[in-house]
Amino acid sequence: MKKFNIAAAFAVLAAPAFADGHVSSQGDAAAGEEQFNRQCVACHVVADASGEVLAGRNAKTGPNLYGIAGRTIGSVEGFRYSDSLTALGEAETPWTEEAFVGYVQDPTGWLRETLDDRRARGKMAYQVREEAQAYDLYAYLSTFAEE
Repeated sequence: MKKFNIAAAFAVLAAPAFADGHVSSQGDAAAGEEQFNRQCVACHVVADASGEVLAGRNAKTGPNLYGIAGRTIGSVEGFRYSDSLTALGEAETPWTEEAFVGYVQDPTGWLRETLDDRRARGKMAYQVREEAQAYDLYAYLSTFAEE
C-alpha cells in the first residue's frame, strides 16, 4: 500500500510537466514532416538560434517555427505579426497543441473566437484542411524544442 501511495504521489506531481501542451498527444511527427514539406515550406522555416536551417528552405513570409511548442504566441523577434496575434503575445498566451491546431485550420476564425473579437484577423491565409494533419504538424514541430 505504501508503494502505491508513493507512486500515486509521483504521478500527481509529474502530471503538470506532461500536461503543458508542449508535446503532441495525438500527432505523428513523421507524417507531420511530410505535411510541413508540402504545406508550410513556402512561407516558414525552422532554424535554430545559430541560424542553421533544420527544416524548410529559409522562407521568410511567415515566422520561424523553431521552438513553437509552448512558446508565447507572436514572440519571434523581428517578425511583424497581426495586431490580433500581437495581443495574444502581450497576454503571454502559449502555443499549445490545441491552439496550434485551431489556428492552422482557421486562422481568422480561431483568432475571433479566442479574442472574442469579430474584427480579429491574422495574416496567414493558408488553412490546413484536415485536423489529423494539423496534429501531425504540431507533433513534428514540437521535435524542434528550444533548450
